[in-house]
Amino acid sequence: MPVLPGAEPFRHEGGEVGVLLCHGFTGSPQSLRPWAEYLAERGLTVSLPLLPGHGTRWQDMQVTGWQDWYAEVDRELRLLLERCSQVFVFGLSMGGALTLRLAAKHGDSVSGIVVVNPANKVHGLSAHALPVMRHLVPTTKGLTSDIAKEGSVEVGYDRVPLHAAHSLRNFFRLVDGELPQVTQPMLLLHSPQDHVVPPVDSARILSRVSSTDVTEILLEQSYHVATLDHDAERIFDESYAFIGRLAPSVGKKGSTTGG
Repeated sequence: MPVLPGAEPFRHEGGEVGVLLCHGFTGSPQSLRPWAEYLAERGLTVSLPLLPGHGTRWQDMQVTGWQDWYAEVDRELRLLLERCSQVFVFGLSMGGALTLRLAAKHGDSVSGIVVVNPANKVHGLSAHALPVMRHLVPTTKGLTSDIAKEGSVEVGYDRVPLHAAHSLRNFFRLVDGELPQVTQPMLLLHSPQDHVVPPVDSARILSRVSSTDVTEILLEQSYHVATLDHDAERIFDESYAFIGRLAPSVGKKGSTTGG
């Protein structure tokens, strides 16, 4: 299947500091593309993969699960670790959960993580019905484009495949149990007005990780897809400053060549 316009993966060969960006459930790299380009322009090596089953049509996602999505970002992280002296992982929504698992599993290999409106649980009565409903109904209404900024649109699916949603629910449970293994410096940015992931998810993550260097920032002007919303520039600036604090070569003269 052809990839939806704008949903293509993005890569940039930059300096010695690398960033892996993980997009959300039923979304695509388009939601993080401006962030990736911002980092690339500042000399960083950037990888923004397209998760399996995403960015084409929802039917392709119906036959994938969390193991497929996680394997993709794990592979990309390993490639970055081969060529970079320091690697950071950033994620939005489900991409935040993928980020947290990478941090839990890879330990000190990951220098720091930035998560935006990270998801931790499938909420509501529908979550309990998923194991049965997924065999009766293929999809439910979509989650994309929860954005306050007028004219800003997220490229993704307008339906949620329920087999994939069931797998996502299992993944969140797995990651929740692994949160105490997360020890890296963490920047967590979340929107009080989020119609997809409630603030309780961020609160739970903050309460369960073992990281001691933690910064929490509220995105008052944005909804769920804050990376395409009014607070996007703030996210970009804060995340770059976060890297600069932990990777001394970033932002210094010659850093674009890895100096």
